[in-house]
Amino acid sequence: MRENPALAGRPVVVGADPRGGRGRGVVAAASYEARRYGIHSAMPISQAYRRCPTAVYLRPRGRLYAAVSTRFMAILARYTDLVEPLSIDEAFLDVTASRALFGDGTAIARRIKDEVRREERITVSIGVAPSKFVAKIASDIGKPDGLVVVPIDGVAAFLRDLPVQRLWGAGPKSLAGFQRLGATTIGAVAECPVARLVEVFGDGLGQHFHALARGRDPRKVVADSQRKSVGHESTFAEDVHDRGAVERTLLELVEQVARRLRRHELLGQTVHLKLRTADFTTVTRQAALPAPADTTDAIWPVARRLLAKADQTRQAIRLIGVSVSLFEGERQLALFSSRDDRHRRVARAVDRLTEKFGADVVKRGSP
Repeated sequence: MRENPALAGRPVVVGADPRGGRGRGVVAAASYEARRYGIHSAMPISQAYRRCPTAVYLRPRGRLYAAVSTRFMAILARYTDLVEPLSIDEAFLDVTASRALFGDGTAIARRIKDEVRREERITVSIGVAPSKFVAKIASDIGKPDGLVVVPIDGVAAFLRDLPVQRLWGAGPKSLAGFQRLGATTIGAVAECPVARLVEVFGDGLGQHFHALARGRDPRKVVADSQRKSVGHESTFAEDVHDRGAVERTLLELVEQVARRLRRHELLGQTVHLKLRTADFTTVTRQAALPAPADTTDAIWPVARRLLAKADQTRQAIRLIGVSVSLFEGERQLALFSSRDDRHRRVARAVDRLTEKFGADVVKRGSP
């Protein structure tokens, strides 16, 4: 809409295929006008088209998004070195050490909003809070152009009346457990004895919900420069029995990880797989790569073997994720065989096409 003001006020869907219901892509983003029809990210384009055939369907513009993202992250970096990107347009910031220069979190948030609007002509929603969990909810509540501040002594009141769906990890299966407890709000979960939560959800998830409901989230902001791994995961809209669909999703995640490694000139050393079943059991497996790598051709065979080892119960799959720990030695091209080097050249060529034409311009065959 910024690039084409004629689209303002219209339902706009950005996806992998501009041909409406004939495409097999998924929704990458939807305008608020499109969301009124129930269209949301990750929805199949065909389903979005059935809900709103009159929407404008556009192909993603990866190069434009990457350029804006780089400038956006640079604005954030003016205020702190502790910037943890979550995606191309979202990040956590720790501004504790920046107060002497720029003021408190609220003042810094206002400055960021003003600068992004002035320099990029887009709006930003910001949540200011003492923890990642509360800040994330605050930013979501304030969309599309809000600033929500939650002080330390206001966390309990802020969370109290929010629906339990706001708790991280509270999916359809968990909602049945909350119904058993008679808890429909985060405040009700906070008042529930931890032993009862553990009884209903198991030790890990019960302790997790108990802590979040009371506003406790000890995770620190980790700057990208401090990261020891690169990864992506996907939670399915509905639990999946089809192992072919799970493998295809894992392959897409591996490709995302490999592209990110190449973009930042990093090499992966060990592959980590995460699998969560419908009953919220989480299984992890890991294996070292034969040599440090940054291509799908090198990472995918290892990830696929790990999936076979992890998927023993044959239950429906709720979440699949893959990450690679980073190789911390010198980047030596001699590590690569001529075959590996060919794969890297092909991958770089696909990267350039993806940046220009979108993620689905070149697709691998089914695994």
